[in-house]
Amino acid sequence: MRSFLQRLVGQTGDLEHEGDETCIYAVGDIHGHADLLHEICARIDADIRRFRPARPIQVFLGDYIDRGPDSRDVIAMLDQRRRSRSMVCLLGNHEACLLEFLVNPDMLAQWRQFGGLQTLMSYGLTPSPNPDASERRALARQLIRQMPPAHLAFLRSLPLCYVHKRYFFVHAGVRPGVALNQQRKEDMLWIRDDFLISEDDFGKVVVHGHTPVHEAELLRNRINVDTGAYATGRLTCVKLEGARRTLLMTGNRAARHG
Repeated sequence: MRSFLQRLVGQTGDLEHEGDETCIYAVGDIHGHADLLHEICARIDADIRRFRPARPIQVFLGDYIDRGPDSRDVIAMLDQRRRSRSMVCLLGNHEACLLEFLVNPDMLAQWRQFGGLQTLMSYGLTPSPNPDASERRALARQLIRQMPPAHLAFLRSLPLCYVHKRYFFVHAGVRPGVALNQQRKEDMLWIRDDFLISEDDFGKVVVHGHTPVHEAELLRNRINVDTGAYATGRLTCVKLEGARRTLLMTGNRAARHG
């Protein structure tokens, strides 16, 4: 696993702004549900129109693909949206698996267990439930042919993290006891328990997804906005204005403040 992580392209985002007028909207794991992405984007846009923040930035925390039926459409929507907005899309472990599959088709043996086949089908491929080595190689070649170049460029452009003042945005989390600027890619994409149970002050509040929770967690040292959208239909966004935190969600739930 670590060998392919070392090949991933992704640098720290660099949209740092001065002053306290920045308003950040951070969105959790989408997992192939274009309908939920469309709804949360509409809520963000409506919030921006209503409150007119001086410097709105949208941060998507990775895991755009797999599990749901619309991975292709989700990538297309995000790629188009970031062309007209101040927006950061981070790399998630699911996008990392897709990139690895393209150079190492045997990765599909693992990737299919958490939704990779659904992503292949969204690009018009017809994989069997458990592809053998020959089929895995053929599927990788077919995906390269079927995937629009803009989608591959989008995936290869995704940074691992984004830093803004008091917040550190990352897909999965960070390794406690390790400085933020020395974190390993593997931890930023995959870590769970060691990070989740830690009460450490990480130096900044870590905003992440990756581990589904029933309700967004707004804690002293971290904020988790992965509310399992692919299973619950609830995609969550946290709006950050200085120390103020507001939740925007798909579905019928009203915004909550914390």
